[in-house]
Amino acid sequence: MSAVQTPAQTPGQAPAQLPALRLGTRRSALARTQSEHVARALRERTGRAVELVEVTTPGDVSRASLLVIGGTGVFVSALRDALLEGRVDLAVHSLKDLPTGPADGLAVAAVPEREDPRDVLVARGGAGLADLPRGARVGTGSPRRAAQLRAHRPDLRVVDVRGNVDTRLRMVSGGGLDAVVLARAGLLRLGRADEASEVLEPDVLLPAPGQGALAVECRADDEQVLAACAQLEHPASRAEVTAERALLAALEAGCTAPVGALARTGPDGSLQLRALVASPDGAARLERSGRASSPAPADARHLGQRLAGDLLAAGAADLAALPAPTPTHQDDAVAAGPPERVHP
Repeated sequence: MSAVQTPAQTPGQAPAQLPALRLGTRRSALARTQSEHVARALRERTGRAVELVEVTTPGDVSRASLLVIGGTGVFVSALRDALLEGRVDLAVHSLKDLPTGPADGLAVAAVPEREDPRDVLVARGGAGLADLPRGARVGTGSPRRAAQLRAHRPDLRVVDVRGNVDTRLRMVSGGGLDAVVLARAGLLRLGRADEASEVLEPDVLLPAPGQGALAVECRADDEQVLAACAQLEHPASRAEVTAERALLAALEAGCTAPVGALARTGPDGSLQLRALVASPDGAARLERSGRASSPAPADARHLGQRLAGDLLAAGAADLAALPAPTPTHQDDAVAAGPPERVHP
């Protein structure tokens, strides 16, 4: 993670008489691993104690499809309630789960350095996507992944699955499925990346907007927590997810829509964005790409909005059964970044 140091605090220096930061986390192994990663970085960079507080979300309890239980935000709402009620001081989200609209009273205080955003295939016998037999059962809970899998291999049987990483991997090892598609970032964070049989390049499966990135959220008026979290900020990662999420917001799509997007910061500081909207059956797709000369938040946001406009003009709303666009859109809270801070 990149560090943005504040004048009043040096890394590892313990602040005087400050209570431990309470970091809200979902109960899954991946969520706890991600939260502990952030907690460890905060301890190292600020010297403050950080304790994890487990919060159960509706998405952790229900085994129903994301299409049924509400899609975007189902893993976020309980953590945000805990923040607003003062039960925790900050929360860590998988950024792809975070709704694109701003949340009243909350701020995305940091986007740490992004992990690998690509998807992976985990298949019995180490098979790659091209090697799977006709009719192979491939599990995913993502309409985006399902549509792109069907586009590349229409002969596969794509099965809607739910459950944490371990549950999905057991579906393969136990013989219930021939393969599953997962985010590589999750396997890397869990130390299980070697279980992937193939890393799926963006030309095969374009990732979800924000995939591989984390969002550290806190109350917008909590200056001490905002200042602490600022030391975890990675500007290039913020710029990339800002462009991707601006596109998602302008399309008025969530994680239940077959939309992929991936932005990359070039060596010259420019921002490249590639986006895809597919029909749920994968039979039709629209792709667009674009470039912004600067990774500044306004430029990143404009790039995403411009590509979304191009996709909508080409018929993306009808293709993916997206809602009709409205005349205006609120700025993405991630793009805006944390509010101005008063450093202690």
